[in-house]
Amino acid sequence: MRNLLLLFMLCFALVGCNKNSNSNVDNNTVVVENDPAQYVKANYTKKEVSISMRDGVKLHTTIYAPNDTSKSYPILMKRTPYSCKPYGADEFATKLGPNKYLMEEGNIFVYQDVRGRWNSEGVYDNMRAFIPNKTGDQVDEASDTYDTIEWLVNNVEHNNGNVGVYGISYPGFYATYSLLDAHPALKAVSPQACIGDFFFDDFIHNGAFLLSYWRATAVFGYMKTEPTTESWYNFPEIGTEDQYDFFNDAGPLKNLEAYYDENNVFYEQIKTHVTYDEFWKKRGIIQHLKDIKPATMIVGGLFDAEDLYGPFNTYSAIEKNSSNDNTVVFGPWSHGDWARNSKEQIIGNINFGEGISDYFQKEIETPFFNKHLKGESANAKSFEAHMFDTGANKWTSFDSWPPQNVEAKSFYLTPYQQLSEAPTSKVEESAFVSDPKKPIPYTEDVKVVFTPRKFMTDDQRFAARRPDVLVFETEELTEDVTLVGDILAKLKVATTGNAADWIVKVVDVFPSDTENEDQVQDHLKLSNYHMMVRSEVLRGRFRNSMTNPEPFEPNKKTDVNIELQDVFHTFKKGHKIHIQIQSTFFPYIDANPQTYVDNIFNAEASDFKTQTHTVFSDSQIEVSVLNK
Repeated sequence: MRNLLLLFMLCFALVGCNKNSNSNVDNNTVVVENDPAQYVKANYTKKEVSISMRDGVKLHTTIYAPNDTSKSYPILMKRTPYSCKPYGADEFATKLGPNKYLMEEGNIFVYQDVRGRWNSEGVYDNMRAFIPNKTGDQVDEASDTYDTIEWLVNNVEHNNGNVGVYGISYPGFYATYSLLDAHPALKAVSPQACIGDFFFDDFIHNGAFLLSYWRATAVFGYMKTEPTTESWYNFPEIGTEDQYDFFNDAGPLKNLEAYYDENNVFYEQIKTHVTYDEFWKKRGIIQHLKDIKPATMIVGGLFDAEDLYGPFNTYSAIEKNSSNDNTVVFGPWSHGDWARNSKEQIIGNINFGEGISDYFQKEIETPFFNKHLKGESANAKSFEAHMFDTGANKWTSFDSWPPQNVEAKSFYLTPYQQLSEAPTSKVEESAFVSDPKKPIPYTEDVKVVFTPRKFMTDDQRFAARRPDVLVFETEELTEDVTLVGDILAKLKVATTGNAADWIVKVVDVFPSDTENEDQVQDHLKLSNYHMMVRSEVLRGRFRNSMTNPEPFEPNKKTDVNIELQDVFHTFKKGHKIHIQIQSTFFPYIDANPQTYVDNIFNAEASDFKTQTHTVFSDSQIEVSVLNK
């Protein structure tokens, strides 16, 4: 008993120190050092409820409310397909909400298993389609969110009537969904790394299957029949630590069917719907983002390998079709890094600086929710776009995104590895031989990764030295060049076959005198480091239409335009701008057989053919350069 008393005396003594670091933490907060779960338990009550939707389906919902009941609080909610663990009235989470500052100052935090997932009833539908003008018992994720908020504001004590929704990745998709037919109490929403369309996010990029996400289809593909607090799906065991060899030895995609059967509903959908057909179109949410009322803050990572399309296009659609308070924040993060507590922001071999995620959580995210949910606007920053320059390593705010103060510029892919601002006097050719049985790896690392992330800043020298990769490079820059917004690769190409993928990489080549840093892998140096800034693929059959694919005519010069997602990167004086063109990026992307087949998931080993691909010198890379 004496020890317990001393513990609580220590906790209360420490409150003053904690309050100095965060003025919103009041004297009723109990601080428990080095034990996050105990901190939550000491300051919050937990309740688990089942909330009935309009069609009678009950959704498992967990509510954490501050012990201090002397005032009212807004509700911050996350809806997720990944579970509300830990389950049980006496089992407490180790953290609450999107960041520690919102947790420490006190809010009501709500977590919900979405329909058909984990401890909720109903049937799960991956990227469930939105139903405008619903009638009767019609339901979608918008109605489930609306019904949940209606129950919360009327049944949770000490709430102030204002609700915010947030989430990262798939929960970010559900956050976006909350904006559709929004409940009047919903005042602020932050979709983060939000999926916008599964034909362009996560599993498919411009018609190419992201083979590196193949194992992840198990998460979404297996259905359950009743509420559960235990996992009901398993990941395939591949029996090796070398992912490249596993997939290359497996051969055609059809051979991977030995690891899954028709019970993996999502993989069956991917295999069946290989074009941007109505199945995918109706599951996209971007087209529905019109006349949005709640304030929105879209968040993403400039090195997010999973969801770049979603957040950029979510922001753009809301900005174009609504008049709400809509802002966007992008930092030097991979998927979800902004919600972590790393002192240094390191991706692979590149260190972008200290305190970047903490800065976002404390100075950007917390004031956003406090402004719209608590009426506290004093600390809220005013900006339209708050973006991190991943070459200069600094934050900049803009009045619009992309910014208006830019100059359009084109770089031409001229022979002899030159990236030139002037086209050649006559059209010349650069060619390479592509063997789909010996595909170019997307990384030098030998490992099995569930969803790859580090490679987004990887050194590309290993690829530049291969004969099946074309490289084009400027001279050393005589002044800083800052690229902002999207990049359009307007390729003029030909192939000896009738099918091909085209991958474009934008690379920052460091000076040879760049000093090494502690985070760099042992076999590498930052001297002449080739840092990937952006890359993208286009499955060539979709060059004119994502819905109606078509083969190439062998040896015919053909236009292939590839849109690369936005960047904000300064190529510093003394650096070089470098472009790589290739046709495999394995096993991040599955290998194209380079023989046209209607469905690559049905391709035979005999369909995989070596072909010669040509890039013509009137190809160009269109960029926007920020004016000084």
